[in-house]
Amino acid sequence: MKQNETMDGRRVCVLMVLWAMTHLGSPGLGLRALRRTTGGRRAGRMGQDANGVPLRRSKRGWMWNQFFLLEEYTGTDMQYVGKLHSDSDRGDGSVKYVLTGEGAGSLFKIDEKSGDIHATKRLDREEKAYYILHAKAVNRFTNEALEGESEFIIKIHDINDNEPRFTKDPYMARVPEMSDIGTSVIQVTATDADDATYGNSAKVVYSILEGQPYFSVDPETGLIKTALPGMDREVKENYQVVIQAKDMAGQMGGLSGTTTVSITLSDVNDNPPRFTKTLYEFRVPESNEVGSSVGVIRAMDADIGQNAEMDYRIIGSDGPGMFDITTNRSTQDGIIVLRKPLDFERKRQYSLRVQVENSHINPRFYSMGPFRDEATIKIVVEDVDEPPEFERASYVMEVKEDAAKNTVIGSVSASDPDDKNSLVRYSIDRRTDMDRVFNIHAGNGSVFILRELDREENAWHNISVIATEFNNPRQISRVPVYIRVLDVNDNAPTFATNYETFVCENAKANQRIQTISATDPDEPLAGHRFFFGLAQDAAGKANFSVRDNKDNTAGILTRRNSYSSLQKSVYHVPVVISDGEFPMQSSTNTLTIRVCTCDREGNMKLCNAEALTARAGLSTGALVAILLCVIILLMIVVLFAALRRQRKKEPLIISKEDVRDNVVSYNDEGGGEEDTQAFDIGTLRNPEAIEESKQRRDIVPETFYPPVRRPQFCKPTDMPMYFSVFLGQKHAAYCEFYLSLCMYGNMIRYAVQLFCFSRDFYLPNDPPSFSATVASH
Repeated sequence: MKQNETMDGRRVCVLMVLWAMTHLGSPGLGLRALRRTTGGRRAGRMGQDANGVPLRRSKRGWMWNQFFLLEEYTGTDMQYVGKLHSDSDRGDGSVKYVLTGEGAGSLFKIDEKSGDIHATKRLDREEKAYYILHAKAVNRFTNEALEGESEFIIKIHDINDNEPRFTKDPYMARVPEMSDIGTSVIQVTATDADDATYGNSAKVVYSILEGQPYFSVDPETGLIKTALPGMDREVKENYQVVIQAKDMAGQMGGLSGTTTVSITLSDVNDNPPRFTKTLYEFRVPESNEVGSSVGVIRAMDADIGQNAEMDYRIIGSDGPGMFDITTNRSTQDGIIVLRKPLDFERKRQYSLRVQVENSHINPRFYSMGPFRDEATIKIVVEDVDEPPEFERASYVMEVKEDAAKNTVIGSVSASDPDDKNSLVRYSIDRRTDMDRVFNIHAGNGSVFILRELDREENAWHNISVIATEFNNPRQISRVPVYIRVLDVNDNAPTFATNYETFVCENAKANQRIQTISATDPDEPLAGHRFFFGLAQDAAGKANFSVRDNKDNTAGILTRRNSYSSLQKSVYHVPVVISDGEFPMQSSTNTLTIRVCTCDREGNMKLCNAEALTARAGLSTGALVAILLCVIILLMIVVLFAALRRQRKKEPLIISKEDVRDNVVSYNDEGGGEEDTQAFDIGTLRNPEAIEESKQRRDIVPETFYPPVRRPQFCKPTDMPMYFSVFLGQKHAAYCEFYLSLCMYGNMIRYAVQLFCFSRDFYLPNDPPSFSATVASH
């Protein structure tokens, strides 16, 4: 508080001195500012104006200099700047001074008569350092310029009214711990808004107010450095340093500003890891699975981050390969992991020697000692009631498919690994033997069969055997048992496929008509060998023979030159197939051979039913044509019925007075026999012409009824012609043949006649006969 009052007093004193100098020297200053450059006006001829008056140029009688004004004026009156005066001013009040430019009229005012300039407000150099104005002298009455307009500058004199300001507040910095003296930390910067070219108002000097003796600052540059060696982050991590910037080169009366610098010591790896104990002990059940965690150890390191990372490893153990240790990178803990199964009955305790070491070591701090530590780990195995253990991981057994029931095919064995050595009971998991083909002796583990086996049905059986402790049924274990069924020759060979064999009627003797092969579900070790031959009861009177090709195939041969399908269309040849295994198995297979009609090349044309149909005289085309005839006739009947229904809906006679006669009504009287204009006598004499013209020629009738045309019915003898019209000549012959055989021929003919009637067919008097119609086409 006292310091601020002293600074304000000094500022007031300086302002008063400057004000006195300005006002006391203002007449001389004004004279210099308005120094005459000529002894009077010099006029030169410049020509004449429009009225013939000679023009003269007057030289400038005064010249401007710069004015200086003190900033932050604290007086009560307006601050005097300077005085303008023209040589043309003779003091009679005819000269008027005019001021224009920056701040004219607002910041600066001029006395029009005397030319005195005053500043109306306090000016701040830091806001604007100078002002450019223009002045001129004019005649007050005519407003004519007496002097040319001139420019002058008002500069603002600086005073020390701004304290230094830092660019940041606060500053944040980091420096490694254990740094040497003079290690650069950060550079601070302060700026002063005062004029650096005038005096020492903007010359800043830095000093440290708080933070000693740990840090120092350069007075001119503001660079902060370490001043104390061996600063340890683990002892103190954060420091608050206060830096002062003072103007006036640090002299008394200068203004100052401060900032805070937060300095943090960054970590370096200067501390080794250390175990909290020299001996660790863990207890683990023997039932722990491989890969599970046994225990966790932790070493402490005063460093942080990367400098605190460490690696654990086992350097000694009485159970090599039993355990391993890994590092949890997030917590830096050592995790002991089980690598092999534990067995309480074999080994009940293990001892490990573990070492921990920093992952990243700074060579600068090697001298501070080894960056590692060691500890001993004791692991105690606890006994657990374990399930029985089988001697093998799996069992494979073999049995022949013809083995009798209750035949023992093998055995399994399991024992209790615990010290009490409990008895074991065996059973089969029935979910793996749904058909109950096998069983096991509960006491000795012997596996035997309950049902007959068939290798061709199931060659392998996979069952699961369960071993259960007698004293603790919850302790069970399982083992897979794979049972292979061995093959026995118990199946006879048969045809490999269903053969469709035919023989041509024109076949030659000893001609091969089919090659046959056989299949057998058995699988002999040496492979299949089949033998083919005719059955003994058919060998004497056989029409075909069997030739064994010695390659598990045989050929069927003819034994005569020709065959007739009329005599016998199908032959059944019994073929005996036997295998070469022991005991030998054989079967008789029947080969069906059809007799067919073939062309010269031996290609089949017709067989069995098709051949009989062809011999009867009707081909496939004829049968198709007959079928088409039936379909067409049915369509005709349906069409006829539809047309008849439509014809019934149409009115035949429009008049309601007479439904039998066609009557023409006229409203005039007849003229008698002499009236020859109303009627045509020729029409009366010829009744057949009435249909051609029924109208009177002398009058228009009121209603006209068209004549009804009576259709002529078809005759049964016209059927062939109609068939030839609808179906064509060839198919018409087929239709007539079919109609002659059909028991309903008369009804079909009647349906055709009705159709003709519906279509208004008019037939000739003498239709051609059926034979003539066929001959004509």
